[in-house]
Amino acid sequence: MTAPDVWLSPAKINLFLRITGRRADGMHELQTAFQFIDLCDRLSFQVNDSGLIQRAIPVRNVSEQDDLTLRAARLLQQAAGITAGVTVTLHKNIPVGGGLGGASSNAATTLHALNRLWQLRLEEKELLRLAAELGADVPIFILGSAAWAEGVGEKLTPLEFATPWYLIVDTGTHVSTHEMFADSQLTRNSPQLTISPPEPGAYGNVFEPVVRARYPAINAVFNWLQDFSTPFLTGTGGCVVAPCQSEDLAIEIQAQAPPGVNTHIAQGKNISALREQLSA
Repeated sequence: MTAPDVWLSPAKINLFLRITGRRADGMHELQTAFQFIDLCDRLSFQVNDSGLIQRAIPVRNVSEQDDLTLRAARLLQQAAGITAGVTVTLHKNIPVGGGLGGASSNAATTLHALNRLWQLRLEEKELLRLAAELGADVPIFILGSAAWAEGVGEKLTPLEFATPWYLIVDTGTHVSTHEMFADSQLTRNSPQLTISPPEPGAYGNVFEPVVRARYPAINAVFNWLQDFSTPFLTGTGGCVVAPCQSEDLAIEIQAQAPPGVNTHIAQGKNISALREQLSA
């Protein structure tokens, strides 16, 4: 396959999110269901022989040290034992800190893209192993199929979900995942659920009451959307997701959005845009 000039990096939503316990190493045991949406960042890669991993342009509010895209490239470079370098250009569309998995998706797209552009020919199971080192959400973007997830997010069971339209509402509030997991009010002992395709938001999100209590702007969005839909939080926040029966309904609700929020209309996808691109 001829590598594309621009690689897609899709957002995800959590249809629900529960914590069912805590492991001896302090990590939380989770149950969640991931579905992709057709909102994507875009990345391009200029490979070279310099050995340097760098960005072409800065990413707002993300230092190079914290840039998961660069960390993914360096991890792959080290794992493959090569000296090839790359300059990465990232165009952001996915809100940062919104619970949509943008950084994790960027890292997964980088692993897939550089595996081809550096001609490494690593199998997907090796990419999944590297992805797990980068973060709990990165493997789902490597897999590229909607899935039920357990463990710390690494035990993935592909499933088919309904694919409604969603209105994604972003208040611009950056919610810290670390702070959410550390909150004393967080429910950490939810009963185990049997694997099944859930309705969006049906099983709840343990972070939702914590986020709503901490962030009045996000709570206000929930109060507004409850007149139109059954909104739910994705990930640890702070984007609020409203399932819609049609794109027209999503447009109608979007037109009534309060000032100070950004909105995105997207459709659920069981196969990610990156996976479609890889299979083309």
